[in-house]
Amino acid sequence: MSDTVPEATAGDGRAEAGPAPDHDPAAPAPLNVPRTPTGNAEVDVQLERLGDADHLATDGHVEVYEDVHRGLRDTLTALDARPGPPAPAPSYGQHRS
Repeated sequence: MSDTVPEATAGDGRAEAGPAPDHDPAAPAPLNVPRTPTGNAEVDVQLERLGDADHLATDGHVEVYEDVHRGLRDTLTALDARPGPPAPAPSYGQHRS
């Protein structure tokens, strides 16, 4: 009696372990992270841009993330640049000395 495990041979009917022929473990895989629309068209465009990272290798994600960050920052800056409500009128009830 032997303690060794017999090796598989080509004709013994056992399938060899290995990846499926159509599966490439190094290929990018979508993260499928849900992106809920905000109702702001400019922001929603940037959120959809994040989906581009799903089709890139990991080293390509940085470019997409930086692009989205830049777009969101520009959108916020544009909000600050818009004119706000008019300043309140000066109070005429002040006394001069």
